[in-house]
Amino acid sequence: MAIMLRSLFSLLFFTLIISLIPVEVSSTTITLYNKCTHPVWPGIQPSAGKPLLVRGGFKLLPNKAYSLNLPPLWSGRFWGRHGCSFDASGRGRCATGDCGGSLYCNGLGGTPPATLAEITLGNDQDFYDVSLVDGYNLGISITPFKGSGKCSYAGCISDLNLMCPVGLQVRSRDNRRVVACKSACFAFNSPRYCCTGSFGNPQTCKPTAYSRIFKAACPKAYSYAYDDPTSIATCTRGNYLVTFCPHHR
Repeated sequence: MAIMLRSLFSLLFFTLIISLIPVEVSSTTITLYNKCTHPVWPGIQPSAGKPLLVRGGFKLLPNKAYSLNLPPLWSGRFWGRHGCSFDASGRGRCATGDCGGSLYCNGLGGTPPATLAEITLGNDQDFYDVSLVDGYNLGISITPFKGSGKCSYAGCISDLNLMCPVGLQVRSRDNRRVVACKSACFAFNSPRYCCTGSFGNPQTCKPTAYSRIFKAACPKAYSYAYDDPTSIATCTRGNYLVTFCPHHR
């Protein structure tokens, strides 16, 4: 019963967040909510030919939300950077997810490892997922609202940094804690892990011991390149809430 009440409270809380932010009714909105106990600097990379949003990056304080109107048929990815420090001109660096040493990613992607929230808007159906293919730095979830169809939840709630295999760990400068978890592809650059060369198709590129760790911890997220059937979610004319650190209460 307590779990059900917490889930209901979370749903009502997220709905309230979205309802308090003015949006255009006719467009798809995506709300970025920082549930972490520390600031997050969201990065945004549009797919080729799609418009750049808010210069590709900004700072989001704990328990704050920021809403964006997405252009029709927009596609791209979102990720969280943390441990960032920027000067007045926007130059600096982040401990994870850095995009060229700038507050504004301006079309650049995040340096792996970084957890990705990906979305593609369609005329009839939207596609979205949370991907660990580039590794993990922060927990992320995508929750759809007001759409039709299956509109299922996608995300990685578990803190993979707490269970990251030694060979994949990225540690803090003082070496006291794990701040990110590499993908096996990024760590070992092997066709078997990267699904390239003779492993470049779903028939030959199968789950590995590393991807199975990711999948067991985050069953609603991509664990490797061809982890399609259980990882892509769809919704029609939905609005979306992307939460950083969804595991925090």
